[in-house]
Amino acid sequence: MLIDTHTHINFKEFRNDGDQIIRNCLNKKIWMVIPGSDYKSSRMALEYANKYEKGVYAAVGLHPIHLYELKNEKGVILSRDEEFNYDIYEKLAKFEKAVAIGEIGLDYYHLPKDVDTTTAKNKQKDVLWQQLLLARRLDLPAIIHCRQAHDDMIELIKEFKKKYRNLMPISKPWAVMHCFSGTESLAWQYFELGLIVSFTGLITFSQQWDELIRKLPYDKFMIETDSPYMTPEPHRGERNVPEFVGLVANRIAEIKKLSFERIAEITTDNAKKLFKIS
Repeated sequence: MLIDTHTHINFKEFRNDGDQIIRNCLNKKIWMVIPGSDYKSSRMALEYANKYEKGVYAAVGLHPIHLYELKNEKGVILSRDEEFNYDIYEKLAKFEKAVAIGEIGLDYYHLPKDVDTTTAKNKQKDVLWQQLLLARRLDLPAIIHCRQAHDDMIELIKEFKKKYRNLMPISKPWAVMHCFSGTESLAWQYFELGLIVSFTGLITFSQQWDELIRKLPYDKFMIETDSPYMTPEPHRGERNVPEFVGLVANRIAEIKKLSFERIAEITTDNAKKLFKIS
């Protein structure tokens, strides 16, 4: 059994065959968590999860790139803006199949060109803070995205934990750094803050994280596809699908010199514990 802890079946790339892909995965004992990136995709993630008795779960959240309207050089809209509404996301998060708040975080790679940089970053921090608070009040884990913002992320999490120490779990992890691509030192900083990390197909075509993976404690990592993105070898250039999560597990098994079955067992157990699913 495998669990793809981050797949965007709710995105337009799967508009025509999302359910078929899900059924194929369930038949192969591959479960999945579908995160939202805004209200519409969060609601769609829940709609997918509610169709299936077991094995398909949703996360709801507002991704930082949706806090402003972003356009490319030609003026084409890449993402539309949404104002975060705590009450609306709280209602979504209270559905039974909602197992996390996410995908939330900081993204300094995608910043609006028509807004002051400091203002844009502060808005991202404020919305992340609110969503972390929502997660802790509902005792749900957070799925966190971070791109070119790790220093601010570390500082914010430290401040959040200090202010809301009464809401923090004593020993269990309470969040995951999704699609982790940072350094070994950075990973251990997140571990010390009570987070774990998740790996995508990136590790199948880059050896950058091999040493970190070799040293990783068994209880500190999960696997994901981030489909339709981050397609692993040997399928680069194709649309990524949840079924490819096995290629990520296989690469970790090679690096850690363990069996595929052992990595499947470890990562499935970690996912079940974090998301409280069985």
